[in-house]
Amino acid sequence: MLFRDRADAGRYLAEALGAYAGRPDVQVLALPRGGVPVAFEVARALGASLDVFLVRKLGVPGHRELAMGAVASGGVRVLNDDVVRGLQIPARVVDAVAERELEELARRQRAYRDDRPPPMVRGRAAILVDAPRPPGRPHRQRRTQEAHRRPVPPRWAGAKNLVRLDAAPRKAWWRFW
Repeated sequence: MLFRDRADAGRYLAEALGAYAGRPDVQVLALPRGGVPVAFEVARALGASLDVFLVRKLGVPGHRELAMGAVASGGVRVLNDDVVRGLQIPARVVDAVAERELEELARRQRAYRDDRPPPMVRGRAAILVDAPRPPGRPHRQRRTQEAHRRPVPPRWAGAKNLVRLDAAPRKAWWRFW
């Protein structure tokens, strides 16, 4: 399915999530930057609060587009063990890359959140929204999905459900469950 723009994708996604409309326990989380206009439309249509969830790729030194892992809001760190082992990347290199990305993540947290604390999703239905992805670019989707399969940070523990959806064709959603 093609959308006119990200707002159009958000309106389409909001229709698919209609069962969450008007529920006071719903928290919509956007992955900046592209996910924000999509999530805005979802939050508006559902009458839900909107916040951001930040993810930074850990790129292999010299080949930054190749992900060896990711760091995310709330102290989440995910490694692609196959890449790290296969390329024999030393732990000190992984740690150095993670430290740089955590600094950037902290900078972006300040830019996007100012002094507001991260959202508490315990006991809430969290809907994580990213931007539509062009075909053949599932790497960010996989990083984000993997971050949400790991143990959750304390403020996420006890969330009633975590619905992670991209504004993607329905036939592609199976990859995320």
